[in-house]
Amino acid sequence: MNSLECATRYPFILVHGTGFRDWGYWGRIPKALEERGARVFFGGQDGWATVEHNGEVLKARVEEVLAETGCEKVHLIAHSKGGLDVRYMVSSLGMAPKVASVSLVSVPNHGSRTMDALARLPRWAFRLAGFFVNLWYRLLGDKHPDFCAVCTQFTTAWAENFNRANPDAEGVVYRSYAGAMRSWRSDLFMWWQNHIIGLVEGENDGLVTAASARWTGFQGVWRGADGRGVSHMDEVDFRRRPLRRHGEVFDVVDEYIRMAVQLKELGL
Repeated sequence: MNSLECATRYPFILVHGTGFRDWGYWGRIPKALEERGARVFFGGQDGWATVEHNGEVLKARVEEVLAETGCEKVHLIAHSKGGLDVRYMVSSLGMAPKVASVSLVSVPNHGSRTMDALARLPRWAFRLAGFFVNLWYRLLGDKHPDFCAVCTQFTTAWAENFNRANPDAEGVVYRSYAGAMRSWRSDLFMWWQNHIIGLVEGENDGLVTAASARWTGFQGVWRGADGRGVSHMDEVDFRRRPLRRHGEVFDVVDEYIRMAVQLKELGL
């Protein structure tokens, strides 16, 4: 192990996805980056707040990290909806001059046709679910949870308008990544989501399709060991171990190390 291979010019901020807080979200990834010289921080945004609210939180967090490190810019690595929060912050809140790169891991950049279908359910059903979700996440620490609004932000119509209003910012390096489950057997925690989304939209990681995740600087689809598949949870090292199949090994931690190494090679 090279103790400086991830020692980039600028620090990293890891930005989690919907339904979670920072606690343990990234598995072994932060430690692996730090052991190789990277400076790692976390976004600290709400689990079920809107893109707009979380974008404001992330803006303040970036300013905090810059003040603490004395750096001029940060690198942002975002998973799932966290990538929408990041893109909004960079493009709509004037933070592009303070961001060196944006790495988007399985972000629903183009929305979800499955969510389009779910959005046609009776409003009372969403409001009832939202009442309980928002209540629970306030107990967990969310300041502005809004389940119903966030669900809307996963639709394709919302994504189309969002993308038009939030083009890539000049001077920022963008890269995107996707994961895909080989079948519902790839991750028993996500088998039913994978199956339903597969019927409606095609190849996916249990929540986000590879097509929706594709954005500027697309680096391909993670497929795991011997094509075992990589789920939405695998992408952030939920199991805290490499994935093995038929003698082959895939460790998602290596993918994050590779991200950092490439940025270092760019002088960032």
